[in-house]
Amino acid sequence: MKQNDDDSQGMSFLDTMPRRVVTVFIPLLIFVFVLLFPFYWMAITSFKPDAELLARDGNPFLVLAPTLAHFKKLLFDTAYPDWLWNTVIVSVVSTFVSLAASVLAAYAIERLRFRGSRQIGLSIFLAYLVPPSILFIPLAAIVFQLGLFDTRWALILTYPTFLIPFCTWLLMGYFRSIPYELEECALIDGATRFEILWKIILPLAVPGLISAGIFAFTLSWNEFIYALTFISSSEIKTVPVGVITELVDGDVYHWGALMAGALLGSLPVAIIYSFFVEYYVSGMTGAVKE
Repeated sequence: MKQNDDDSQGMSFLDTMPRRVVTVFIPLLIFVFVLLFPFYWMAITSFKPDAELLARDGNPFLVLAPTLAHFKKLLFDTAYPDWLWNTVIVSVVSTFVSLAASVLAAYAIERLRFRGSRQIGLSIFLAYLVPPSILFIPLAAIVFQLGLFDTRWALILTYPTFLIPFCTWLLMGYFRSIPYELEECALIDGATRFEILWKIILPLAVPGLISAGIFAFTLSWNEFIYALTFISSSEIKTVPVGVITELVDGDVYHWGALMAGALLGSLPVAIIYSFFVEYYVSGMTGAVKE
């Protein structure tokens, strides 16, 4: 009862409007501005004609004569549709492969009692901390020896190397929050481990699966180093690499087309987050429960 009184007294600090403005609204406005300004800048640059982009006078934050010329150049004069399709294929397949492996690994570590399970879980998470700038050198040799260089499979098979460790760690935390009694009752009734995983654990872990899937999809969608190293043909490039390498001619930057490509490339991830934000939040809160 005393703790509730202390909490109510602490929240009473926000009763007055000036205090709310200073402690809540102003920080939120600053945060939203910093977060959304890059998207605003990409949007206005995408619709500005070249004359406005290169002009020294005028307001740089407004568009006086909007145009779709940059989008037309991007979609019809470059291989951007192919880059977008390649990015979708690689991201979706890599995400599903990583989730399948992570579910099995997380379930085995958290629900099967064996010696060294915690150490194995920690080592899997530590593998995520290894920077891709170090791993891409040995992976490039393996990809070349397997004959996968300059193919989508080079990315589909290498992306799980950094997706699986993080998804496994996230799902381990969520599986830990599911009561063991449900699994014990199923074992008494004669269910197998696979049936328990498929019919009990996974339906209860849907928010965690969505959170891990969103993270995996976002990381694979925005990945740059592996895509730059393993892909050389223009028609097989992904959006992050294609926009940077194909829309820059020497020291000439086609800023309108560059920003249009970046804007269109960021929309799928933003749409996915907007649809699954509730599951994403619940999955993250479930993952930190001990």
